[in-house]
Amino acid sequence: QVQLVESGGGLVQAGASLRLSCAASGRTVSTYAVGWFRQAPGKEREFVAGQWGYGGKTEYADSVKGRFTISRDNAKNTVFLQMNSLKAEDTAVYYCAVYRGSRAGLAYAPAYEYWGQGTQVTVSS
Repeated sequence: QVQLVESGGGLVQAGASLRLSCAASGRTVSTYAVGWFRQAPGKEREFVAGQWGYGGKTEYADSVKGRFTISRDNAKNTVFLQMNSLKAEDTAVYYCAVYRGSRAGLAYAPAYEYWGQGTQVTVSS
């Protein structure tokens, strides 16, 4: 079992930055695929960013490319999402998730085995 706890969300103005953290426990997730997803009110959950295990390739949604960066600190068993130049449309609950293997793409939410509880990001315009 893997437990994931997100933190770092908050209320910021458009143009600001936030760094979300996803602390994992139970197992080392350095070899897991990791993804960040978000869900805004009244909308479906959507993929934001992901990275394959072993420090593999990253992938981003078109809407966040050039603004968001996913990274890991394997020593702390933690995954980060650096969010710059935030926009009002980035407002959502952000979730991190992990899964072992590579049976599906990073953006395929049903592939993920473990999910955090989410952290709220609100961007005022």
